[in-house]
Amino acid sequence: MKTIDVIGIGNALVDQEFEVTDDFLQKHNLKKGMMELIDEDAQNTLIAELSELGELKKQCGGGSAANSLVAFAQFGGKAYYCCKVADDEAGMFYRQDLEQVGIETSLKKQQNPGITGRCLVMVTPDAERTMRTHLGITADLSTVEIDDDAIAAANYLYIEGYLITSEIARGAIQHAKKVARDNNTKLVMTCSDPAMVKFFRDGIDEILEGGVDLMFCNREEAELLTGKDDPQAALSVLLKQADTVAITLGKDGALIANRERQVHIPGVPVKAIDTNGAGDMFAGAMLYGLTRNMPLEDAGRLASHAAAELVTEFGARLDKERQQQLIERVMKAQTA
Repeated sequence: MKTIDVIGIGNALVDQEFEVTDDFLQKHNLKKGMMELIDEDAQNTLIAELSELGELKKQCGGGSAANSLVAFAQFGGKAYYCCKVADDEAGMFYRQDLEQVGIETSLKKQQNPGITGRCLVMVTPDAERTMRTHLGITADLSTVEIDDDAIAAANYLYIEGYLITSEIARGAIQHAKKVARDNNTKLVMTCSDPAMVKFFRDGIDEILEGGVDLMFCNREEAELLTGKDDPQAALSVLLKQADTVAITLGKDGALIANRERQVHIPGVPVKAIDTNGAGDMFAGAMLYGLTRNMPLEDAGRLASHAAAELVTEFGARLDKERQQQLIERVMKAQTA
């Protein structure tokens, strides 16, 4: 009996957002638009530099899969998250953040000394985000934090690409995939970041081994995965590894296809302020549509509108009221 719509496995990070200039990135040798892992000392040094620029713009629970599940839950879906935090102030903040939106987690079974992971998100005037992450204790995510019963009870298992930087987490992914396949739980993966494909390709291939039911990636990730600089050509290659593929194209919308059909989802014109979390929002919204048996076009259109709404403000999440207003507006337009 399936009692959970989507269960996710991913990093548990507290996101802190700052506005910066391109000059700041260049001065500190920060490659624009990429996520890189750094140690705690380097992160503290960077925080001190950022603090001189002005106040923290926003702090919230983060992590790619967590952002998608929050979006999913606020639309009305039932979600569960397997992750790892420490018994510190940031860890408590993270637990409460997920509980407030109704997401059950494996955290209730944990008591971990250490440091909860943190991601510094630096947003330039063109709305591009550059991230520097200290994983902290989430780097040790293992099979201990995986809830086999919850995976068996879920319709979809959603795997975050960022996990592949950790050998321990890669083992946890393989375990979770086996449990999912043994219990007819559909497999979903997101590349999460071009850096994962560029520098940790073996890990991405491990997730895709044996095929997945649904795959999310952006244009750059699709090109890196396939060697094709045309999204249409990349889509054809990726459909050999996934039953359904969604390639997000920024302001140009998205290409979504399965083995039978393909649709182009138009972009939604908006003034982008911060693109952090746009792909996560797209995935969470599309998953919600699919679990409600929406056709590809309708699920994709909801996802495109949700991502567009998100980038008009700072942060990787929308509040629940805005999401509810959004889905009502989009559904009304689809039936008109």
